Amino acid sequence: MSYEDETTNTSSNPHINDLVESRLQDPARRGLLRGGFGAAALSFIGGTSLIAGCGGSDDAIASAAPADAGLARAPARAPVNAPEPVRPTALGFSAVPKSLADSLVVPDGYTASVLLRLGDPIANKIPDYANDGTDDASTYAWRAGDHHDGMHYFGIGATGTQANAASARGLLVQNHEAITPVFLHVNGPTISGTGPGAARTAPDEVLKEFYVHGVSTVEVSRAADGSWSYRKNSPFNRRVHTLTEMELAGPAAGSPYMVTKYSADGTRTRGTVNNCASGYTPWNTYLACEENWAGYFRRIEATDNANRSAKELKSLGRYGVRGNGRELWATVTPDTPDNLYGRWNAMVLGTSAADDYRNGPNTYGWNVEIDPFAPNSTPRKRTAMGRFAHEGAWIAKVEAGKPLVWYMGCDSRNEYIYKYVSNANWDPVDASRGLAAGDKYLDDGKLYVAKFNADGTGNWVELSFGLNGITAESSVYPFADQADVCINSRLAADVVGATKMDRPEWGAVDPVTGAVYMTLTNNIATLRTLEATDAANPRHYNDVRTNGTAQRGNPNGHIIRWLEAGRDPAATKFDWDIFLFGARSTADAVNVNVSGLTADNDFSSPDGLWFSKATNVCWIQTDDGAYTDVTNCMLLAALPGAVGDGGVKTITNKNSTGATKEVQTYVGANLGTKLRRFLVGPVECEITGLAESPDGRALFVNIQHPGEDTAAADIGSPALFTSHWPDGGTSRPRSATIVITRDDGGVIGV
Repeated sequence: MSYEDETTNTSSNPHINDLVESRLQDPARRGLLRGGFGAAALSFIGGTSLIAGCGGSDDAIASAAPADAGLARAPARAPVNAPEPVRPTALGFSAVPKSLADSLVVPDGYTASVLLRLGDPIANKIPDYANDGTDDASTYAWRAGDHHDGMHYFGIGATGTQANAASARGLLVQNHEAITPVFLHVNGPTISGTGPGAARTAPDEVLKEFYVHGVSTVEVSRAADGSWSYRKNSPFNRRVHTLTEMELAGPAAGSPYMVTKYSADGTRTRGTVNNCASGYTPWNTYLACEENWAGYFRRIEATDNANRSAKELKSLGRYGVRGNGRELWATVTPDTPDNLYGRWNAMVLGTSAADDYRNGPNTYGWNVEIDPFAPNSTPRKRTAMGRFAHEGAWIAKVEAGKPLVWYMGCDSRNEYIYKYVSNANWDPVDASRGLAAGDKYLDDGKLYVAKFNADGTGNWVELSFGLNGITAESSVYPFADQADVCINSRLAADVVGATKMDRPEWGAVDPVTGAVYMTLTNNIATLRTLEATDAANPRHYNDVRTNGTAQRGNPNGHIIRWLEAGRDPAATKFDWDIFLFGARSTADAVNVNVSGLTADNDFSSPDGLWFSKATNVCWIQTDDGAYTDVTNCMLLAALPGAVGDGGVKTITNKNSTGATKEVQTYVGANLGTKLRRFLVGPVECEITGLAESPDGRALFVNIQHPGEDTAAADIGSPALFTSHWPDGGTSRPRSATIVITRDDGGVIGV
């Protein structure tokens, strides 16, 4: 995502780039998969000329099943003696060019259609979206939210039951991470005053913002001609937002740290916010992951610090809970009903925690489990999985009789990579138990954090009270119990010496090799200095924009990957290397463009990452500000090899004073034509979120915040909007979900 909470890791823990050089003496590594490629021409899809749904269905594509009043769960079991997954040897499209146009670019032979936009009604009683800021705030409870992000497709069979293989009808569940306030209101947000005295003076505007955050569940279906649409009146359509009641579950539930005026016993909270990437479970529920949530809370340190204990201040500081509040939600008066606005004020105001919302921030920063097949169920925040800036939660291979494992990144510079391992072994009978299965597997498990060793191996260190220095006597933070560890996972990771990473964002598990990939989006010169470079973060360079502006550090980012010992996700040891380095194709081929990128596949700031279940193709999305002088953000397809398929390379870095430093590093094998650009988005967007129909014939992608740099002063002058996508003309831009299909009805990408 574009927004990031402040960097708060001031621990002395080593950065990953301090740990690697000794492993570089062994150049013997595994081989690279090889193959040829097909070719095709290109087409452009703009805001005023969106190509209609493709024609020509294939025999395997059924028309949408008739609407049902309800769904019954059906256990989804793996086939007996399922074959090992294989990777295609070729990508079946030619690379699209870079683009600065306010349009979508996809390969020839493909069609991209808009499926669901900000404000689209998901209930019959809601009118069409005016998109001029005048829509009534209360209607947003039944409209698609803003900043579409991580998502998952849950299939519905022809008989009206949940079915993992169903490709013609399903529930699309997606996050709505944040907002572009300038376009939500008639004249942008109404604010009086500046600095700590700034306040929101239009309560309905804030109510609107409460609703457009969160999660949407929408029923979608494919027609006989291959086109997709959503069902406006589906009983499974739902919005989960900042006002939705949530249950707190796991070790921290009911603890004193969760007590608020809303929940005196610390078992409930209201809402979810800043949901970025996502996850899913083998019992077909959705995980909405709370990322950069801390900045929404108001806490004026000059007033509040005197009312806090040293322990509280340590926790609040480590999570960055300070300031006016990102959207100034806590400043609305009068604060009725039921502290609708004041619950975002994290300051000590009463005599006890039950009198105010001093603990409000503790109820955020979790993975939120939502059952899309039970639209009246209460979502549960799973505290055993830790509290931090959850980018997402990616499940490893599921096997009966073995623990379930999810990988998670904390999305901030110098933060950590975590994994959660259930104590219970997976029983396929639980595939139909919904949130009850979540109680079994997600409330009882072990949280680990990664340490990357100098010899190319790594260790997962358990974060449990009483282990590895996580005690009441810790000089970093005096832990009281496991609830305290879960709430302060960052501090527990500090204690055990976890390895600092360069902003871990999306992860993905390769179904072919079992390797885990994670994007490290970029770094800046003040944190990635010349002196700080080494094997795992080996570049310090000047990525000069076309206007001559210097961009120093590692502004283009890279992707790291690791393989668990014995290919067992629950293992506590792993091997790792670096998969890809972002760069301009025109950059220094020896010291900057280390992965040998060409005009067909150069990219910057990798963010989204996802492996197709249908094809095992790896999809890479960008959220970039460094290369946007040349191209808008993009989606690429890759056919990766394996951990250790590259070799040793020496990079010579140079800083602004002319000083140099040589760094020896390990790089993955160059992919060449096994990495290609598949899509380029409209102006100032982020490409994020992927899902597919199980047959691989529909790819769902989110286009987030087009035109986000439009100034508030320009809201009355449509000609000054930096984007008008997807509606074109003089319209305000809108985040949207698109669906990509092949015109011949075939599988995407191959």
